[in-house]
Amino acid sequence: MNGKKILSLSLFTAMLLQVNLVADDIKKSESLGNVDVVSTNLEKTGSYTVESMGSSTKLDLSIRHTPQSVSVFTAQELEDKGITSYQSLLAHVTGVSLDKWDERLKASARGFDLDYYKVDGMPSYSTHNERDIDLSTFERVEIVRGANGLTTGAGNPGISINLVRKRATSKELKGELNAKVSSWNAYGLSADVGSKLNESGSVRARVILKHEDEDSYMDGYEKTNNLFYGVVDADLSDSTTISLGASYQKLDRTGTRWGGLPAFDTSNNRIDLDRSKIGSEDWTKWNSEIKSVFANLDQTLFNDVTLNAAYSHTQINDEMALLYVAGKLNTTDGSGLSALSFEADREIKEDNFDLSVNIPFEVANLTQEVVVGGSFNRSKTKKYEGRYVGGNRNYRTITNFYNINLPLTAPSSADTPYSVKPEQTEQKAIYLANKLSLSEKLKLIIGARLSAWEYSSTDSAKATRKFDNQLTPYLGLVYDLDENHSVYTSYTSIFNPQNKQDVSGKYLDPIEGNSYEVGVKGEYFEGALNTSLSLFRIEQDKVGEKDGSKKVSTNPKDDAYKSAEGVTSKGFEIDVAGKITDNLSMNFGIANFYAQDAKGKQFNTQASRTTANVFTRYRMKDLTLGGGLQYKSKFHTGDDTSRIEQKAYTIANAMAGYSINKNTNLQLNISNLFDKKYYEGIGGNGMTYGDPRKITATLKYTF
Repeated sequence: MNGKKILSLSLFTAMLLQVNLVADDIKKSESLGNVDVVSTNLEKTGSYTVESMGSSTKLDLSIRHTPQSVSVFTAQELEDKGITSYQSLLAHVTGVSLDKWDERLKASARGFDLDYYKVDGMPSYSTHNERDIDLSTFERVEIVRGANGLTTGAGNPGISINLVRKRATSKELKGELNAKVSSWNAYGLSADVGSKLNESGSVRARVILKHEDEDSYMDGYEKTNNLFYGVVDADLSDSTTISLGASYQKLDRTGTRWGGLPAFDTSNNRIDLDRSKIGSEDWTKWNSEIKSVFANLDQTLFNDVTLNAAYSHTQINDEMALLYVAGKLNTTDGSGLSALSFEADREIKEDNFDLSVNIPFEVANLTQEVVVGGSFNRSKTKKYEGRYVGGNRNYRTITNFYNINLPLTAPSSADTPYSVKPEQTEQKAIYLANKLSLSEKLKLIIGARLSAWEYSSTDSAKATRKFDNQLTPYLGLVYDLDENHSVYTSYTSIFNPQNKQDVSGKYLDPIEGNSYEVGVKGEYFEGALNTSLSLFRIEQDKVGEKDGSKKVSTNPKDDAYKSAEGVTSKGFEIDVAGKITDNLSMNFGIANFYAQDAKGKQFNTQASRTTANVFTRYRMKDLTLGGGLQYKSKFHTGDDTSRIEQKAYTIANAMAGYSINKNTNLQLNISNLFDKKYYEGIGGNGMTYGDPRKITATLKYTF
């Protein structure tokens, strides 16, 4: 720990001294003045790529000069593919494997679970993503594969997904109205309108409204989605801009699952059921309400030095009434299964704050950039109260799975209460990132984050866990081979606390490790097309593993763990995204990894080792045609007689759009074009099917 303190202080001191040394040069440089920039990052341009993104390091870097595997989903690509929600997005991210249990969707990349996502660069820790965020309020989605501790802190080294909110940028009345209908009696209406609020346009507003109502291919399942989003952007002066906004999403789902379908019959043979069948009742529900407010301040301090302050507060309320089905099915009469009932209410509050200063400058006519800042993140479970109906081991017999009839009984003394006392996870950090142009062709990206992480609970049985002075260094090198190509290498470390205890009851130290990456990137047609090939290796250490049959001395019911060498993952990723011609756009990606634990055993076999996605769009005057493929290699769980395997499969998708006139467009999307039947989630004793063919027609009017 003393070594880490010395290293962290030395690193920060060295970089801060550099900032101080160039301060005089900054003051002497001439300001560029006020420049209005129209960026592809802010508005829909028809492109499948962007000029720059800061999700990896907070530095304003092009994709070519970012020393990590990064990609982006622009507003145009989301629209073309018909992607409207966070869960549907994950299925299209190259390198991501999915394991859908019910409303929860566990995702992983490079072998490691996705345990957070970011909104405007600030993390939200959500393991299973059951809230399925609507993407209508976001301008684009930025992807960073691998460890992203410099900008996030604690987390697995699989993938980072950053959702970038829409802002009020228009000084004229502009907007779009959408109406859509799709398979299974689904329809939706939405409006996205922005305009100035004063004569000069220095104050602007944007409002998004949406309503969706749909049935499902699953018997009894229904979903309703209501959304509101409002934001005001104001130029208080030539050097000060403030943004204030709020959002509200109410997602109601009834007839829901809790776990998958039974995988085996009473003779231990695998079952092939109709996709419409689920283990549920009409009283089941999984509802989520998400309320957020946010604020952002951009202040030019002097010349081109800018300060950014951002804050967000989110309250999440979940309401659940669930039925879990277990056992082996007698396919003749529907017997052999039993079910457990559970209902609960949960309230979570999240607060995020980030303050940073961006300092661009020149040394020897070479552009340099420094970002220094601090962040605060807190996630607090205010309430989690519920009950196991009739007791937490009261599995009621299902007489006939093909006609389940198990009512939700009223609360009684036979129930087992379920309660999680208020608890919170808090993370504070300071960070610094620096882009040093060592020559016209060679750039060094160096940075570090110093974090303090703490978990606390009002439950006396749960000890406080606190880790200070957690240093996450970052080092990247980019060399331009020629006008279009660059090679790079990068290194960063891993920091992820764990809740496992040793024999004495002491919590294990956080998981640590290293992430290495090398690659080559290309940029063509003045940045309209980006390509990359990346090779990576991730090494974990101090991972908790069971300490034989030993138990925790302070709680003999819990297994004891010890720190051990963890998982090693290695592989490659290829990306091609952007415009090939003025009329042809493409996004292609392929990812492969191999992961094993310290004993040489394959790690996370529920994740496909190879995934690939390709989508192209071609525009011919008023007609636009597009199509794509999603490939997942085989994955499995269990061994021998308990093994459940999904063989490699490919899903085909298609789209067609027609411009009726300059303001009106009709678009048709078909997902799973050939109606492939496959598992989207598999478990120890159950599985969940992926969606069948779905057809969606959308009519859009712009003004």
